[in-house]
Amino acid sequence: MKLHLKIWRQKDASSKGGIVDYTLDGIEKDMSFLEMLDILNEELISKGEEPVEFDHDCREGICGTCSLMINGRPHGPDSLITVCQLHMRSFNDGDEIVIEPWRAKAFPVIKDLITDRSAFDRIQQAGGYISVNTSGRPVDANAIPIEKENADESFNAATCIGCGACVAACKNASAMLFTSAKVSQFALLPQGQVEAAERVQNMVRQMDLEGFGNCTNTGACEVECPKGISLTNIARMNREYLSASVKG
Repeated sequence: MKLHLKIWRQKDASSKGGIVDYTLDGIEKDMSFLEMLDILNEELISKGEEPVEFDHDCREGICGTCSLMINGRPHGPDSLITVCQLHMRSFNDGDEIVIEPWRAKAFPVIKDLITDRSAFDRIQQAGGYISVNTSGRPVDANAIPIEKENADESFNAATCIGCGACVAACKNASAMLFTSAKVSQFALLPQGQVEAAERVQNMVRQMDLEGFGNCTNTGACEVECPKGISLTNIARMNREYLSASVKG
């Protein structure tokens, strides 16, 4: 396939960026999207030009670091996958593909297609954990009965990989889906009840401090989430937050 790429290039966080056009030929449909970018970079390096910087790690759809906006959609045209799992069979010969980084105040561009998503780390650090004694006797996980429905919903919330697609898809750059997933995975389990009020208040406070926008329930976050995280988590977090606020 022959492709016409329009890629965002930006030297660093303080520099002005812009779209640069590239033409790439000989791309096979069985290649992954990241392999296509690898081939582009090999050509650029052979010409003595600077390669396009993009983030990646496992390339197995697990870590979420490969996050890109492709033709206006987080992770590209397919559903429930990350960019590294997107294959070129999703495109046609002669297609124009626009590739950009996430667009959000809380996710500043570091270089080219790489953004700083450490805001998510700080939200998690604000309360996304439980304080338990693990000094050789972690018996509570096997001794406390948990309803299967709650266990399943907690597990589903825990599948969030923190890629930021929810923020990129939201017109307000809201991080409510991410934060609510991290709150929900603990709120549904007895081990998470001890610090429940403190957790939700601290995580929501940190989310606001990071500069993410408000949720207006358009649902774009759920549609574009590669792990299918449900909007019901946002409703649960709102209930948890209201309850914690009333209790003081």
